[in-house]
Amino acid sequence: MNNIAKAFAGGKAFIPFITCGDPDLDTTAAVVREAVKNGADLIELGIPFSDPTAEGPVIQAANLRALNGGVKTDRIFQLVRELRTDVDVPMVFMTYANVVYSYGAEKFISTCADTGIDGLILPDIPYEEKDEFLPLCRRYGVALISLIAPTSANRIGMIAKDAEGFIYLVSSLGVTGVRSEINTDLDSIVGIIRQNTDVPCAIGFGISTPEQAKKMADISDGAIVGSAIVKLLAQYGKDAPKHVGAYVKEMKDALR
Repeated sequence: MNNIAKAFAGGKAFIPFITCGDPDLDTTAAVVREAVKNGADLIELGIPFSDPTAEGPVIQAANLRALNGGVKTDRIFQLVRELRTDVDVPMVFMTYANVVYSYGAEKFISTCADTGIDGLILPDIPYEEKDEFLPLCRRYGVALISLIAPTSANRIGMIAKDAEGFIYLVSSLGVTGVRSEINTDLDSIVGIIRQNTDVPCAIGFGISTPEQAKKMADISDGAIVGSAIVKLLAQYGKDAPKHVGAYVKEMKDALR
């Protein structure tokens, strides 16, 4: 069983997203550990980028805070090395193609493998262009995680057939951010995914309450939450870890 599959082996997975370096990397490390202690099944770590096109204002602001604080990709890799001394749940990076290109694609992906990153999400790389990274990801055993959106339409089956690790199903059109309700016909999208692959599928974008998380996990294999957690970091700063831990516990309990 690959490491990502372990996240979904014990039931519905709860996946928190955390922007690395917001407000600093020590806080990021503490938040990850609190999230895992309170039931997070997989951690999605955001590498800050100056133009995060998939993100709404909450995560954009977190990217800016982290970049203004001087966070660098090398230091994020070091953070992952440190976390891997005691954190064994799967971890994936979410970032943008420019970050990978500027670091050097092979160097970036091989360092992911060396440090213990299990997968890579690149929301600005469409399915048709994934071969720029897929051979390197396969060479080093890092899953290139596919996104499926409500607009994927007749490409859903094709994307699902090639998926690795898990599928990130985007709940609604637009950018990340808390939504009061999610009205997309996700059941039919998950149905097409199920017809084409056994790779697990988790729903993200807009989820913030335990009720929403449960509803999304009932449809799929798990729920991904980003903006609601990043809001706690913006509100509490260095004191955020205990608040994030309590929030993760509440969300995970709803999924059980």
